[in-house]
Amino acid sequence: MIASNLVLLAIVLFACSPAEEVMHDQVPPRDSLPVLVGDTVTTLISDSGITRYRIETAQWLVYDKTEPTYQEFPKGIYLEQFDEALTVQASLKADYAYYNEPDQHWTLRGNVHAMNRKGEHFDTQELKWDQRMHRVYSDSAIHITREKSIIEGVGFESNEEMSKYTIMHPTGVFPVDEEQEGPVEEQTNQPKEQTKEQTKEQSKFKLVTQ
Repeated sequence: MIASNLVLLAIVLFACSPAEEVMHDQVPPRDSLPVLVGDTVTTLISDSGITRYRIETAQWLVYDKTEPTYQEFPKGIYLEQFDEALTVQASLKADYAYYNEPDQHWTLRGNVHAMNRKGEHFDTQELKWDQRMHRVYSDSAIHITREKSIIEGVGFESNEEMSKYTIMHPTGVFPVDEEQEGPVEEQTNQPKEQTKEQTKEQSKFKLVTQ
């Protein structure tokens, strides 16, 4: 349903923005060209008559002759997810995004930043989102900033709302010192001695993955 809505919206939004024409002898294969090109797009996406997502992007490309068909956001994307009351449940931002239409699967790369309803921030270089399975995951390093702690690790899995998540290989759980000052680089590079409470919290995340 979401995939068909994306295609329908793309057709409506980009009907007046065909890909640029090129010389006849320079025309690449048809399946390598986007059928639709949209620049500076902001749109709402509905599922079963309910507004579920808002997308902002500088460029939106739709490929309908490829196998599989897909949509590409080469200049970055910002996406918000709503509940039935139109409250933002989660947001995602990345330098690049790829959407596999048949599989309803997203791949986001480059300075990926997400935030959930609790205000927790997630930073990584690659994040994948399986809409069919309602699952968000990553094999890359992940940095999570919570109200009172920072969690770092490699490998991540979550529900779509980013409210329940697991760190596959945690490397550290550190308290947030609100009074600490100085550049982020200086704070991050300083060795941190974990307390019993921090070690206990880190072990909790390890147990979740078992």
